[in-house]
Amino acid sequence: MGAEQPETIAAIVAAHRAGTVTPAQTVARTYQRIRDHNDPAIFISLRDETDAIAEAEKLAGKDAASLPLYGVPVAVKDNIDALGFPTTAACPAFSYTPTHDSTAVERLRAAGAIIIGKTNLDQFATGLVGVRSPYGIPKNSVREDLIPGGSSSGSAVAVGAGLVPLSLGTDTAGSGRVPAMLNNIVGLKPSLGMISTAGLVPACRTLDCISVFALTVDDAALALSVMAGPDQADPFSRDRPPGAITPFPTNLRLGVPRDGQLIFFGDKKSEAAYGEALKRWTALGATLVEFDLEPFYETARLLYEGPWVAERYLVIKNLLASAPDTIHPVTREITAAGARLTAAETFSALYRLQGLRKIAERTFANIDALVLPTAPTTYTTAQVLANPIELNSRLGTYTNFVNLLDLCGLAVPASMRADGIPFGITLLAPAGHDALLASIGRVFHADTKMTLGAKGIVQAPLVALPASSSDDIPIAVVGAHLSGMVLNGELTALNATLIEATKTAPDYKLYALKTMPPKPGLLRVQAGNGASIELEIWSLSAVAFGKFVNAIPAPMAIGTVRLADGRGVKGFLVEPEVLGEARDITAYGGWRAYMAEVAKT
Repeated sequence: MGAEQPETIAAIVAAHRAGTVTPAQTVARTYQRIRDHNDPAIFISLRDETDAIAEAEKLAGKDAASLPLYGVPVAVKDNIDALGFPTTAACPAFSYTPTHDSTAVERLRAAGAIIIGKTNLDQFATGLVGVRSPYGIPKNSVREDLIPGGSSSGSAVAVGAGLVPLSLGTDTAGSGRVPAMLNNIVGLKPSLGMISTAGLVPACRTLDCISVFALTVDDAALALSVMAGPDQADPFSRDRPPGAITPFPTNLRLGVPRDGQLIFFGDKKSEAAYGEALKRWTALGATLVEFDLEPFYETARLLYEGPWVAERYLVIKNLLASAPDTIHPVTREITAAGARLTAAETFSALYRLQGLRKIAERTFANIDALVLPTAPTTYTTAQVLANPIELNSRLGTYTNFVNLLDLCGLAVPASMRADGIPFGITLLAPAGHDALLASIGRVFHADTKMTLGAKGIVQAPLVALPASSSDDIPIAVVGAHLSGMVLNGELTALNATLIEATKTAPDYKLYALKTMPPKPGLLRVQAGNGASIELEIWSLSAVAFGKFVNAIPAPMAIGTVRLADGRGVKGFLVEPEVLGEARDITAYGGWRAYMAEVAKT
C-alpha cells in the first residue's frame, strides 16, 4: 500500500469510520511494513498477524463513533504489561508473563486500539541512547548511523519509520523525549500521575511516567486523553484531566535560558537550530523571557548523583545478587551504586530538591512554559559504544530535571539540519499544564511545515478549533438541561448557545435520580465498564457560567467530562454516594431515550 494511505491517528480513524479502509486492512499493512522495514531489533515480541487481524475484524460490530482509537495499531514498550506478551524490560532473565493488561494498555484497548507488539528498550529503561539491550540496537529511522535514542528506542523508531502511528514509551529522565527528537516525531511526557503506572516495571517509581510517541501533537494529545484518569491500582495516580486544546494564546511568554547558560558540547549546528526555533516562536507572537537555568541543572545532577539511583537498584537487586551477568554491564555499573546510599543522604537530597522546586515555581510566576533543546547534540551508535556513560549523560542535559520538578513536557520536531540530523525542542510547564503545551506545540510544529517521521509524510493542515470569545466557557449537559427538556430555559435565560451534540468517552454510567423534576446522574467508571452517553455542549460567558454553577443543587456537581474524541470539558457529574436508590439507565445511551421510554409507560 502506498503513501496515499492514511498515516496519522486522525486520518486512520477517519478512514475507518468512513469505511474507505477497514481496521483489518490497516493492521495487515502494519505487518507488511514491519516485514519490509526488516529491522528485528525494533520489536522484542510481535503478535501473531492473524490474531491481530481477527481482533480488528471484530471491531466491525462496534460503534465507531464512540471509539477514539478505532482500529489504530499500537506498539508498547516492553516494560509495560500487555496481556498475551511476556514483559522482559529487555532482560531475558527478568522476563515474566503478566496476568492482565497494564491500566494504560487496558484503556487503549477499550478505545479501539489493536496492540501489535512489544518494543525494545535500554535494559530496565536505564539510558537515553537505545544501545543497551541484548535484543540488538534498533536502527534510527532517519539516519541509520545515529543512535535511535532511548530508553524507548523501539517505540520511537516504530513511529518514525511509519510502522505504527502510535506507541507507548516511558519517561523517567527523558526516555520519552530524546528518542522523539532523534526520530523526528512528537514525544509527549505527561504530568506525573496523569497516566496510571500500574503494570509498569519501575525505573524510579516516584518519577516514572508512561509517555506517548506519535507523528503529530493532536494525535499524541488524543492518546493521552484516552489513557489519563485516576486508578486505584496505582498509589501515585492523580486525578488530573489533560484538558482541551485551545487556540494559540495572544500573550504567550516563553522562558529561554540566559546568555551563556546553554550547553551544546561544541555542536554548532544544534546551537544554530535552537536559535532558529526561537525566531519561529517570536514570529508566531510569543514573547521570550530570560530565566536562570542553573537551578534546573543542579536538579538534573541529583538524578544520577543522588539517591534516586537507589530506586533503580531496588528493581533489580535480586537479579544483581543471584545472576549479575544477566544484566547489561553498563546498566549494572550504574544501578549497583544505588546499594551504597544511606537514608541520611536520601533526606539531604530531598531537602535540597524541595528548595529547587520552590525556585522553579518562582521561575514560572511570569513564564507560561520553557522552550529548550530536547537534547544538546546527537551521536552515532559507534560513538556511544566507545564512550557509553559520558555521552549518554550529555543527552540528558535538558531532560533529567523534569520529573524531579514535577513538570510536564512536549518534545516537538523543529528542523532538519543540513547534515540530515533532526533537531527538536521541548516545551516544559508545571504539572497540569499539558493542554497548554499541546495547544502551542501543535501550532509551532505545523509552522515548520516539516514532513512527519522519517518517511516524508506531509503534514495535513491543523484542524481548526471552534471559534469562541476568550470569555466563553463550554459546559456539557446530559439531562434536564438538554435542548427541549424541562430545565433548558435556565441556560437560554443566561444567553447560552448550543455548540454541538456529541457523546462522552465510553467510560461513563448514567443513573435516573429520585429528584423532582427527574434528573440523571453521570458517573465516570473504569475504562471498559461504562458506555458513551449522549450530551450537548453549551457555551456561557464567564459571568453566566458562575451564576449557573452557583445555582446547581446537590447531589449534582461540576467536573471534567471526557468526550468521545478525547477532549475534556466542564460538565454535570453526580456525587456517587446518592446512587444507592438510583436506577442504572446506562443501556439507554442517554437521557432523551430514557425519558421517551418513560413517556410510553
